[in-house]
Amino acid sequence: MERVKYFVTLHQGQWHILLNGQRHGPYSTQHEAIDAAIRAAHHTPNSQVLVQGTDNLIRTEWTYGDDPRRYPG
Repeated sequence: MERVKYFVTLHQGQWHILLNGQRHGPYSTQHEAIDAAIRAAHHTPNSQVLVQGTDNLIRTEWTYGDDPRRYPG
């Protein structure tokens, strides 16, 4: 099962949540956007919240639900 990904991103100077190609927000602060994404992820099985820094790199990630094994074993 594919994981649902909530990306917290900075777009045109405002914080948004990007989900399935659609932007939600804007939020006043990055913290507000992260809180909203985490609340949504808690209600979505097999989801992730990924936070993009102002340098466009993913700096934080939270995974909810079963985390698949990375290595066969």
